[in-house]
Amino acid sequence: MTTTRRNSRQRTLVYQAVKDSHSHPNAEEVYLLVRRQLPDISLGTVYRNLNLLADIGEAIKITTPDGGDRFDARTNPHYHFYCKCCKRMIDMDFDHMDKINHLASESFDGQIESHTMLFYGICGDCLRKS
Repeated sequence: MTTTRRNSRQRTLVYQAVKDSHSHPNAEEVYLLVRRQLPDISLGTVYRNLNLLADIGEAIKITTPDGGDRFDARTNPHYHFYCKCCKRMIDMDFDHMDKINHLASESFDGQIESHTMLFYGICGDCLRKS
């Protein structure tokens, strides 16, 4: 028996909140954004929809060092930088992502299809403030 998932208004609003936010919001931030248009939505519904969006490939779930998950609607291959001072998550683009897969394959007995990478440090804004 196949289960079909209909595209609900709640999921659409959750996706739109992630897509419109370029800050890689966590579930609580998405919840506050969606509540503006749908006051009766629960935090649990937001969590379920965010996880579903990640499962079906419409969003990326990024686990951060502070224990929270962030979400990104930009699903094309790219890296992220996490600032340990201001807690911002910043997109990073590299031209050599395929090369990294190839290099890793040379020392691994298997087939590597993709990878993720999260850089940690202090962003330029925080460096300038100190």
